[in-house]
Amino acid sequence: MTVTAAVNPRSQRKPKGEGHARRAEILAAAERIFVEHGYEGATIRKIADEVGLSSTALYMHFAEKGEILHEICRQAFAALMDANQAILAEPAEPEVRLRRMLRAYIAFGFANPNAYRLAYMTRPVELREGAQSAARELGHELFRSFEQVVEAVAATGRLRGEAAPTAQALWAGAHGVVSLMITKPYFDWVAPDVLVETLLDGLFAGLLKP
Repeated sequence: MTVTAAVNPRSQRKPKGEGHARRAEILAAAERIFVEHGYEGATIRKIADEVGLSSTALYMHFAEKGEILHEICRQAFAALMDANQAILAEPAEPEVRLRRMLRAYIAFGFANPNAYRLAYMTRPVELREGAQSAARELGHELFRSFEQVVEAVAATGRLRGEAAPTAQALWAGAHGVVSLMITKPYFDWVAPDVLVETLLDGLFAGLLKP
């Protein structure tokens, strides 16, 4: 690994690139900075320096950091919705679809821990500054697509309880394993696949009838 800490990032401004590619760079850098420094500690200057831009150039892509946070959360919810829609498009029994959705949700969190933390594990200031608006736009729709599959399982007579609390309990269980594993990496976790399948087996055994 080449060490370049002595180089001033502002002395190596990047040339103009494609808009979409540059926005993606900004969002990736902002994810790291928001998580590392917190929303209050993250500044446009820090984000711009991370991607080798001037603050002025960054403002050509995003008006302020709340807009950046909103876009990170929007993309996270959109990716999860796309995963749900792909699962719904495949022929399968409702219970199979339900388990696939939970696996996809967990897999997204493991693969995108920074975006997941910003979308789902935010403090009040971050909610006000972008995460909440994204959750209202897409988060409700995302959960509703999951809840409808739980309702389809209920229609088969397999649920032990009502669909709404069952959907929330399943979602909370999936969220719990993701949030703990990405925030407590020092814990002596078993293999992620083993833990996830053990969790899902337990949830399905407790909430669904044999």
